[in-house]
Amino acid sequence: MDDRALGSHATQTAHEELPPPPGGLELAAVHPATPPLIEAADRAARHWAAAESGPVRLGGDLHRRIVCRMFRETFNPYKPSIIDWPKLTPEARDRLVNLPIWDIAVQTEGKARLRMLSYAHSLTDPEWHAAIELNGWEEGRHKMVLSNLVQAYGIPLKPEPLYVAPRDTEWAYLVTGFSECIDSFFAFGLFELAKRSGFFPMELVDTFEPVIQEECRHILLFANWLAWHRRNLHVWQRPWFELRVWAAWVLLGWERLDIARGIDDGSGKRSSSPDNNFTMTGSKAVADVDIGVGELMRICLAENDRRFAGYDMRLRRPTTMPALTRLALRFMRRPRAG
Repeated sequence: MDDRALGSHATQTAHEELPPPPGGLELAAVHPATPPLIEAADRAARHWAAAESGPVRLGGDLHRRIVCRMFRETFNPYKPSIIDWPKLTPEARDRLVNLPIWDIAVQTEGKARLRMLSYAHSLTDPEWHAAIELNGWEEGRHKMVLSNLVQAYGIPLKPEPLYVAPRDTEWAYLVTGFSECIDSFFAFGLFELAKRSGFFPMELVDTFEPVIQEECRHILLFANWLAWHRRNLHVWQRPWFELRVWAAWVLLGWERLDIARGIDDGSGKRSSSPDNNFTMTGSKAVADVDIGVGELMRICLAENDRRFAGYDMRLRRPTTMPALTRLALRFMRRPRAG
């Protein structure tokens, strides 16, 4: 399937059927899975090590092979259409509906799906093609999960824009990959904070657990593609590519400043930019506990380490957000007890 043939109509709604995953993978049966099957699928998605021993040279054939195999073998076969959304009290539903995230969340996943599929279909390497194509399919599944959630709880959404396939597929993949590295880092901490606070029913939090772990896999794949790609560029290609990397970071930083102003500018106006993931907009709405920025950063770091701990340690982890957070914490004082 050539994703660019889908053009601006490459959208998914809660009413559409999710296409089968690529590469012959299969989804769970329609009948509810038993707890042992759910636990086995969850463990398989979180723990993986390559059978090959010894060091793995970044940029080599073995590096590419084990990264792409990891992504396929940690696939979680959950099916959005059979998710049993828990009943919420009126208070819990109001808190959910009032989160300023839903339009951005759904549209971000729609864009990510199309950008990743477009880049996958531009590649001639069969292993990277298959892995990034599966990544794009999983973004479409995330969008369907969110669409089903807003439909189940009667959350109003703005009309979705038309999703247009990018002309520069590598640039689109870079921006999307770095965006997910930023947003997933904060999502790990915010999700843990939501668990601790009990602000939302645990049944609802548990429903989203596979999605959060899947984002961990996505940025693990991206970080290793980035390391592999850099080492396989010709010398004359590297300066231009590094300029594009820096440009992507500048763009994403500017967008997040813009969305922060839009979310809380004193007028109640929401940012209309859908290119930022919702984790940057919902930080004050996942818990009813008073927590400082420094403590939230520490939670994000701990959760980031925990979620990556089960994967082969020879694989490259995203490093920029953890490094920037640790640097920021060096200049912050811990609050005094009492």
